[in-house]
Amino acid sequence: MATIPQDYLERVYAGVLGKIIGVYLGRPFEGWGYEKIMQELGEVWYYVHDRLNKPLIVTDDDISGTFTFIRALPDHGNRLDLTPEQIGQTWLNYLIENKTILWWGGLGNSTEHTAYLRLKQGIPAPVSGSIATNGRIVAEQIGAQIFIDGWALVAPGDPQRAADLARRAGSVSHDGEALYGAQCLAAMEAQAFVESDINRLLDTGLSVIPQDSIIYRMIGDIRSWYSQDGDWRKTFRRIEDQYGYKDYIGGCHMVPNHALIILGLLYGEGDFQKSLMICNTCGWDTDCNSGNLGCLMGIRNGLAGFEGAVDWRGPVADRMYLPTADGGRCVTDAVAETYAIANIGLALNGQPPLAPKHGARYHFELPGSVQGLQVDQGADCSPFVSLENGIGHSQAGARSLAIRYSHVGERVVARVTAPTYILPADSSMQGYELIASPTLYPGQNVQAGLWAGEHNHGPVTVSLSLAYYDANDQPANLPGPRQVLAPGEMVNLQWQLPDPGGALIYGLSVEISRPDEDANEATGTVYLDTLTWDGAPQVVFRAPSGASSPGAKLWRANWVKAVDQWDLYNQTSFRLIQNVGRGMISTGTREWTDYRVTARVRPAMVKSGGIAVRVQGLRRFYSLELTLGGKVRLLKAYEGDDQVLAEAACDWRFWQPYELSLEARGAHLRAWVDGRLLFDVEDTGPALTGGGAALVVDEGHLIAEEVQVGPAGA
Repeated sequence: MATIPQDYLERVYAGVLGKIIGVYLGRPFEGWGYEKIMQELGEVWYYVHDRLNKPLIVTDDDISGTFTFIRALPDHGNRLDLTPEQIGQTWLNYLIENKTILWWGGLGNSTEHTAYLRLKQGIPAPVSGSIATNGRIVAEQIGAQIFIDGWALVAPGDPQRAADLARRAGSVSHDGEALYGAQCLAAMEAQAFVESDINRLLDTGLSVIPQDSIIYRMIGDIRSWYSQDGDWRKTFRRIEDQYGYKDYIGGCHMVPNHALIILGLLYGEGDFQKSLMICNTCGWDTDCNSGNLGCLMGIRNGLAGFEGAVDWRGPVADRMYLPTADGGRCVTDAVAETYAIANIGLALNGQPPLAPKHGARYHFELPGSVQGLQVDQGADCSPFVSLENGIGHSQAGARSLAIRYSHVGERVVARVTAPTYILPADSSMQGYELIASPTLYPGQNVQAGLWAGEHNHGPVTVSLSLAYYDANDQPANLPGPRQVLAPGEMVNLQWQLPDPGGALIYGLSVEISRPDEDANEATGTVYLDTLTWDGAPQVVFRAPSGASSPGAKLWRANWVKAVDQWDLYNQTSFRLIQNVGRGMISTGTREWTDYRVTARVRPAMVKSGGIAVRVQGLRRFYSLELTLGGKVRLLKAYEGDDQVLAEAACDWRFWQPYELSLEARGAHLRAWVDGRLLFDVEDTGPALTGGGAALVVDEGHLIAEEVQVGPAGA
């Protein structure tokens, strides 16, 4: 067991940033060759998305898979004996077929899709990804490497552990040279926590793979060419000739792309920008290669490695989207994912988790972090506002987010918004489908710690507000509590959120305004120490007027849909149709713990159907379902193992309405049908401690009226 480095947390953060920066950098021209890149872009020294009229922040399989599949560890108790079969179950839990994370290119074409189909057919990992099952060409594509960074980030200074975890994770879908490339990279990343010499890192990577492998031989060749050529272009041509796509065929082979990571690592000579420039300018699978190399360089160089002539971090602002069947985790940021990964690494080494500022969602404790907060550029706000992470102005931590403003005549000095759902600018994002549930709901309790700068020009008013979508997806605003602060004063604003008419909350805003109508000019700072929320939601999900229209796209998107068909019945009720197996629509977050769900359902024709709580994906939840044979059951779904916790006779009929209620409080579950308490049980197995709410249907057609979520015991 390696000792956790003293700067572990910041190195993980730098690795996470390096990963997403690398992906965002390479994504706009993924699949281009060297000649096209040089002709249209030249050497890629910085973001080029604007030159290609594409967004910078995107949903991307490289990011989504990396930060989703690593959840296999906490989902299975952070045990080092985690098996490939359990990681395969994690795939089935979080992937929505043909929608999330993977390139759904079909059997025998997309390696990951092929492996998913094997898993779905009951073929467990590692057989699901083996050469014996899928053939060498399919099994040796690049995907084992794409998603591998998380397994290294939880094994700082322990390359053997990183390589072992990488092998287990990669074997779900890959085999052969694909596994060797993944193991080599994972070992280098793990060693980069404690070693900066590039040649020693390469030696570490080679030490975990067979000496007779192609990857081993290729790395030796590239190192030799590097010592001879002195020009990355010349070495690239050698790679293209001896290890290029003409010999290593398939959708996107591991060998050529791994070569470009080694090329960038050697010729970049430790510089983040130069390393990624070389890797990206060569082309091929640019976002994958750049993301992996970016993570390695981030770990090696730390946060200081992003400093220099260009601003890598500012445009990204820590923002990430992770669309999966766990919709409440989609809207996230680099800091949240850093702590999630670091706490896995600490758990694997027997150490307690970190929860800055008593577990606040936004705490800004990592240097330079802004956690996705954005300055509102509305016409009613000052255009002279900036965000800066700095030391001080914190009650329970070391850092805070400085909101610096300068205004001339505007009533609203500044408005800064924390995203809690799909933002207006991202609502038509191209690429992988953006599947998300909000992270903030009516009934929850919001707290914000704010300080007025000691040198401010007079008092300021600080307030909170909700940014939400109306029934036609138009942004609207609901004001909340406010407080006037003199220079140097602080306040903890608290707000139990009202229900804005069933609308979706997409942002929580901190607003700064001037209380003095006669003050025309002022500069100053307000420090945001914490922004967080907790408690059970108290909300009714119903179809608003016009929800069936195209103008209500974002309202409809709120539900994570893993069913064959979903729409509204008679414009008011939810309709789910699942042709084979189980389907569901869900909303909510893992932070929902103790609460009750109630819905009036009509089983039009089903094998079983009803409601669910503590939904953690497609295969982890508790459900109350009406089943064929005149029964109702309380079910625990856990990694493909469905356990009936309780069952009773129930004389239900197709097309008739029944009110179902299911409550979770700790390990205690209670369930009602039409107001009659039927089940009152304790889950004595591994409990599901939190998760969202869902409507579930198994082979059939289920209709549900409004879905109510409220506190347990209400």
